[in-house]
Amino acid sequence: QVQLVESGGGLVQAGGSLRLSCAASGRTFSSYTTGWFRQAPGKEREFVAAFSRSGGNPAYAESVKGRFTISRDNALNTVYLQMNSLKREDTAVYYCAARGGFQARNSPYDYDYWGQGTQVTVSS
Repeated sequence: QVQLVESGGGLVQAGGSLRLSCAASGRTFSSYTTGWFRQAPGKEREFVAAFSRSGGNPAYAESVKGRFTISRDNALNTVYLQMNSLKREDTAVYYCAARGGFQARNSPYDYDYWGQGTQVTVSS
C-alpha cells in the first residue's frame, strides 16, 4: 500500500503559477503509475495528468496541455504538478492518485490510492 499527501495549493491570481507536491509513504512511488485529478464544486472529478510507472511521455488533459507539467522524483518519493498560466477555470481541489498498473489511465475509477486533496483557487 501507499499513502499520499498533497501540498502546495493556495490562492493565486490568473496568469500566475503554483507547484503542487504529492509525497508518498509506504511502497516506493516508482512501483506505481501516478496521476493528478481535480474536482470543482458541483462537478465530477476529472483527469489532469498522469505518469506511467514504466516511464515514457506523461499524459495530459487537453485543457491543461502546454500549461501544466507532471514530474516525479523517485529518490524523494514525490510527484509534482507545475501549473503555469493559471485560469479561473482551474479552480478546484486537486488530488494525487496512484495505481499499480502500467498505463496512465484518465479515469479516476482506475486508481486505487488517493490523497486528501489540496485546494487551488485562481482569482481574476
